[in-house]
Amino acid sequence: MSVPLLIIPGYSNSGPQHWQSHWERLLPGALRVQQRDWEYPTVEEWVAALDAAIATCATPPVLVAHSLGGSTVAHWAARFRRPVQGALLVAPPDLDNPALPEACRTFAPVPRQPLPFRSILVASRDDPFASFERSEQMARDWGSQLVDVGQAGHINSASGLGEWPRGQALLREFL
Repeated sequence: MSVPLLIIPGYSNSGPQHWQSHWERLLPGALRVQQRDWEYPTVEEWVAALDAAIATCATPPVLVAHSLGGSTVAHWAARFRRPVQGALLVAPPDLDNPALPEACRTFAPVPRQPLPFRSILVASRDDPFASFERSEQMARDWGSQLVDVGQAGHINSASGLGEWPRGQALLREFL
């Protein structure tokens, strides 16, 4: 892939068995957006780190976000206008969900306006951090294409996806 891919993990980062970590190793041009503090996120710091990473790309990147990383993308898009080719938003959380770690609540409320770029929102039917109905609402708000992956939990390491071939196929279709 010749397009830069910015991997944007969520709360606690993405461990070595997470599909984002596999993609970072496997896909040319993939770069993880680093955060100063993965355990106590602040929307201002996370958005600034994303903006700085986008600014370093020679060409507009594709954003590949998981969980709170998707909320970060929505906040970034509401504040900045750097060009991006689009975003793959996987399992963004419902910030009002009581199961969500308290540290993530600083991201509420998440912007609801349409994203100014193409996007796909990938949702699971049994995500503990967002009901499917809430994921459908986020997709409508953001103007994202919704992809239903069935029963896949939070679409993370615990979901046992490995390199997540279906997600890679979605990314290839997107590109």
